[in-house]
Amino acid sequence: MPWLQINVTTSPDVAEQYEDLLLAAGCAAVTYQDAKDQPIFEPELGTTPLWSETTITGLFAAEHDLEETLALLNQAKEQISSGEKTHFKAEILEDKDWEREWMTHYHPMQFGPNFWVCPSWCDVPDSNAVNLMLDPGLAFGTGTHPTTALCLEWLATEPLTGRSVIDYGCGSGILGIASILLGATNVSGVDIDPQALQATKDNLGRNNLSLDKMPVFFPEDFKAEAVDLVIANILAGPLKELAPSLAKLVKSGGKIVLSGLLFEQAEALLTTYSEWFDMEPAAQKDDWIRLSGTKR
Repeated sequence: MPWLQINVTTSPDVAEQYEDLLLAAGCAAVTYQDAKDQPIFEPELGTTPLWSETTITGLFAAEHDLEETLALLNQAKEQISSGEKTHFKAEILEDKDWEREWMTHYHPMQFGPNFWVCPSWCDVPDSNAVNLMLDPGLAFGTGTHPTTALCLEWLATEPLTGRSVIDYGCGSGILGIASILLGATNVSGVDIDPQALQATKDNLGRNNLSLDKMPVFFPEDFKAEAVDLVIANILAGPLKELAPSLAKLVKSGGKIVLSGLLFEQAEALLTTYSEWFDMEPAAQKDDWIRLSGTKR
C-alpha cells in the first residue's frame, strides 16, 4: 500500500507547532530532516537542536485527504509563521519493502588483503579469506561508515594473534568480532545500549562463535584488567571524558585506537591522549579521523 506525505520546510522556531498540526490532522508518523545540509554534531545532553531550515514530514495513510490538510496548514501559516519562509509539499511515497531495499545496497566489503565483512544474507566472495558475517540489526557498525572502516583497516594490518582486546562502544560487535577472527583472545565488548549488546551476541552466533568468546557489558558492570588493545569508536565528547578510564584499560606497551571524531576535533584529542600514549599521525577518510597510539 502506498503512503502519502506532506513536507513542511520552515525554521526551527516554529517546527514543533507544525508537528502538532500534522499529528492533529491524523498523520501516522512525523520525522525531522535537515533541509540545507547543515550537520549538527554532538549536541549537549538534554538538548534537541534543529537546523536553520528544517523539514518536518508527516506520513499519512493512502486514503487521507491531503487537500484538506494542506488547506489547514496554509490557514495556520498566517498565524504560526508570519514572515517566515515556510513551504509545503505533498507527494505519494512509493510502497516498498524497506528492509529489502536497504539489504540490496549493502554488499561485501574488503579491508586489507585477506579480510572481508559480509552481510549475513550474501555469499562470501573469498572462502579462503577471513570473513566476518554481519547483520547490524539496530546497532551501529556495518563497515560502511568511515569511522568503522578506518578501524577495520587498522585491525586488518595489525598482528593480533594472542592479544587481549576491549571494544568500547561495541555497537554491532563488528570490531570485537573482527579482532577474534584475526587472532585475538580475551575480547570484551562494552556499550550503553542494550540493543548493541544483543546485536553483538547475535553476530557472534552468525560467525559460529560462542558468547564466551566476547562477553558484553554495560559500562557500570564492566570490570577488567588492562589489555593489549582498546578500540573506541564513539564520539569526540565521550572520548575526551573517558580518556583517563580508557588509558587505565591499556597495558604499558599496549595500543589504543580511537575513532568517531571529525578532522577539526583531532588535535584536541591528540593532546588529551598524549598524556599517556605516544600518538601516531591521524588517518583520515572523508571528514572523519582515526587516532592510534602506544602506551608509555
